[in-house]
Amino acid sequence: MPTIPRSGDTATTLAAAQVLAENSPRKGVARLLPFLGPAFIASIAYMDPGNFATNIQGGAQFGYTLLWVVVASNLMAMLIQALSAKLGIATGHNLAELCRLHFPAPATWGLWVLMEIVAMATDLAEFLGGAIGFHLLFGIPLWLAALLTAAATVIILSLEHKGFRPLEAVITALVGLIALCYLIETFLVRPAWGQVLFHSVVPQFQGRASVVLATGILGATVMPHVIFLHSALLQGRVVVREPAQLRRLFRFETVDVALAMSIAGLINVAMLIMAAATFHRAGLSQVGTLEEAHRTLEPLLGSAASWIFAVSLLASGLSSASVGTLAGQVIMQGFIRRNIPVWIRRLATMVPSLAVIFAGLDPTRTLVISQVLLSFGLPFAVIPLILFTRRPDLMGVLVNRRSTTVVVAIMATLIIVLNLYLIYTTLWGGA
Repeated sequence: MPTIPRSGDTATTLAAAQVLAENSPRKGVARLLPFLGPAFIASIAYMDPGNFATNIQGGAQFGYTLLWVVVASNLMAMLIQALSAKLGIATGHNLAELCRLHFPAPATWGLWVLMEIVAMATDLAEFLGGAIGFHLLFGIPLWLAALLTAAATVIILSLEHKGFRPLEAVITALVGLIALCYLIETFLVRPAWGQVLFHSVVPQFQGRASVVLATGILGATVMPHVIFLHSALLQGRVVVREPAQLRRLFRFETVDVALAMSIAGLINVAMLIMAAATFHRAGLSQVGTLEEAHRTLEPLLGSAASWIFAVSLLASGLSSASVGTLAGQVIMQGFIRRNIPVWIRRLATMVPSLAVIFAGLDPTRTLVISQVLLSFGLPFAVIPLILFTRRPDLMGVLVNRRSTTVVVAIMATLIIVLNLYLIYTTLWGGA
């Protein structure tokens, strides 16, 4: 079985099952509470250090221009995560397991290799982000910060042995901390709200460099590895078979997705707004690294702003590294029925991260490249998700409506087109 928390919360599971009954005495928020949590674990991947890197570069270089990419990416992510949750609820399997059960062996192995590469790129970004957060906050060397990040991640993941609620509580608390930090940052920078509203809905690019960053933002927002994870978080959480209860369960989990992804989307918007309203407005368009952003915030906004930025980055790195490790376990177990101890997988993540640090490579540039790589892996997660959720024999009463399948297929096509355009402009110097 995947290394994800599924047991040890019998009381919570029973409460959830009782709420699904037609005559449940619980009303309002009390009725919703047992179902909140899985989407918040998934949502942390949408505000990881890769998002910091791409959003800060996007805001510093192009101002508010790419805000629409953040908004559109988050709307895509919301629908995709709802489908992933629905898949786990309806089938009792996660996406990786269904790929293994229904695809030919060569396709399964190919998808597994690709998703492992994506998972490693994700782990690299998250691990580097946590290490940079420790470095900025406490002034310790990056190599020591990397070791602290690994230790903290293992401690957080150890909560899974106590059931899913403790881990969900810690991750949700870290999401809340990141949100609070960026609420304060947004208040401090005093953005031009008219431009924010305009660029949130009007698509624009400013040359090939903005397309590269837009692809990075897309890859950092619609995360392929967490599509696999979310289906696993729901596959055994509450088991029901009655059609009415299945529909009711999915409605509750849809609310969970909407809440979690809305918070994640607002945090991503706030990241880009902060960069646009400070660095771009001050003519510092070349602020492209997390270290530069931290250092430059102090003279622009005061020492409190740079400290808040470092705290939010550390919270993001630690929480997303934990979620990334869970996703890697789900992918390995689902595709090839193999499971390895968490500490071994975390050690495997440390090696490339430490190599980047000791080689003197730019950590932020590495983060951005990893996010572009994630965008290339997206179709190979989204397309299987579409194929499975449109099948009545697998999904039963929760099968996609035709309109839902069409919308998600259009989204997948847009992702593929954007990536092909990026390849073209990179290799042949298109505009």
